[in-house]
Amino acid sequence: MILRCAIVVALLLSACGFAQDKPVAQSQPKVVTVPATIDHNRLIVDAEISLPNGSTQRVRAWINPGSPDLFISPYMAHLLGLGGLCGGQTCETAAPPGIAIGGIEISFRGMKNAKIPMRSQRGDTEELPLAPGIDADIAIPSAVLRNYDVLIDYPGRKFTIGQPGTIHFLGSSGKVQINAENGLIGIPSRIENKKYDLALDLSGGISVLPPDLFNALSTAHADWPTMVGAVGPANGGERADETKLRLMRLDRVQFGPLFLTNVPVAVAEKDQPQVSSMLSTNGAIAAEALLNYRVGIDYAHSMVYFDIGRLANLPDFDVVGLILKPEDDGRYTILGTADLDGKPSVPTGQDGAQAGDELIAVNDNPVHGATLGAVWSLLGGTPGQERVLTIERAGKQFTVTAQVQHFLAETPDTDEKKAKHKR
Repeated sequence: MILRCAIVVALLLSACGFAQDKPVAQSQPKVVTVPATIDHNRLIVDAEISLPNGSTQRVRAWINPGSPDLFISPYMAHLLGLGGLCGGQTCETAAPPGIAIGGIEISFRGMKNAKIPMRSQRGDTEELPLAPGIDADIAIPSAVLRNYDVLIDYPGRKFTIGQPGTIHFLGSSGKVQINAENGLIGIPSRIENKKYDLALDLSGGISVLPPDLFNALSTAHADWPTMVGAVGPANGGERADETKLRLMRLDRVQFGPLFLTNVPVAVAEKDQPQVSSMLSTNGAIAAEALLNYRVGIDYAHSMVYFDIGRLANLPDFDVVGLILKPEDDGRYTILGTADLDGKPSVPTGQDGAQAGDELIAVNDNPVHGATLGAVWSLLGGTPGQERVLTIERAGKQFTVTAQVQHFLAETPDTDEKKAKHKR
């Protein structure tokens, strides 16, 4: 009897020891907050993808709630064994199952395909990022984000994502319209006391208005600052008309619960997804106008929250007046220069900047391979400061000294208007 009990005790102890040695599976978190990079108003975070061999690979993810399409870079497609050369066109392939951000699995379930932008002018296509001038390998779209709670903290440079109901949102809130098919957001707004539905576009860039509304406002308000030429945050390097792009600074916009002032806007292209995919949308308010806020999106309840994070007046168009195009191979081509008060803002001509020149460096800081946001950080500053531009033309390099200018000045503001708008 004693021997039998001893055997039972030994077996129990052995079983307990085995249980202790056996690894315990850890459940993934329901909500995570990760550091973010704000690059040219785009929010980019670290993420991980699972490779066919069972390992994982770190990639950079662009949080892109202003577009419904899932894009992956040629580099990421190469890692996953997807796609191939498409003669410069955009390929479509089966969407990967998902991606991990901060330990939480972000599922791409429901996404029928992923798009791979291919550029045929380079042979090493598999090494290319998502787009020239962007340090990202995947753009996570509204069609994926709408399945989660999302909080974009611009002042704190953080990104939070979680299962519905896991984020405690703060700030002013408002009911919004969410497109059931693609997750794009329309917010009831007012311009000049007229009602509009403006899209919430947190993919980067600046706010846009359709041509008819832009023209009507600029005609009615000749005192609102305008300019031609996509400099600073307006320069994305993707639109064909950036040297002729018209910009204007709106005096005041009511955007849901917010009252925004001095909002820079550009003329929208008709096929921009944030304009065309919401049937009643009359334009979009972009990240550039919301950089002082923590923006929370409760997709499940069609609510958006704006929590003020800082009160600083961030300079946006205090830059050197170049208009740039980032190239696939990391170069930056000068498309043109913007005028200021009817005169070129940058020296032009034989000894100055010309369309087709390559920008090599700013104050001896090379720009090859840098992101577009990093280049514009070099070109920005306090009006009157000088920047030495190293330019290459026909294989020869030379320098041009240009000044930082104050483009698209604030709208006229009187003490009476300040008192009226004070919150």
